[in-house]
Amino acid sequence: MIVNFFHRLILPAVCMTLVISACSPSPSSSAEQNKNIVRRYFGEAWDQGKLEALDSLLAPQYINHTPSTPDPPRGPGGLKPIIAAFRRAFPDLHFEIKDLIASDSMVVARVVMTGTQQDSLFQLPPTGKKVAVNQINIEKIVHGRIVEHWRVTDELSLMRQLGFVP
Repeated sequence: MIVNFFHRLILPAVCMTLVISACSPSPSSSAEQNKNIVRRYFGEAWDQGKLEALDSLLAPQYINHTPSTPDPPRGPGGLKPIIAAFRRAFPDLHFEIKDLIASDSMVVARVVMTGTQQDSLFQLPPTGKKVAVNQINIEKIVHGRIVEHWRVTDELSLMRQLGFVP
């Protein structure tokens, strides 16, 4: 009777638990670790302006492929002035992560950038206007650091919200 109970109730439950565990990502998986790197990237560097965080988040050979800032210098030093310029222009800059899709080497982040332009952004004079702009970011991660970055921003929407384009 005990053996029958084990085979009918306990063994299937144990097997189902093993199957579910094998199919669910563990918090220590590479994909989950990569998502956490991207969360820190947006939270610390962009939202909080902690530019020194880039030294541990980005690889020294980091390449930024963003079309609106062509060919910045490699490494954290190439991104720091870009973030500083955005944070100067939008002191309340915030990136809300809407979706993160991750693998062992890549993370895709769908985010909404919000802020109020209080200072010049590159050649754009301050407008005092609030913006909410969609972005897709792709981060390639190797050995726990971002090595390459691609971003597509709805720049037409940004220019319209700031009043530079009808």
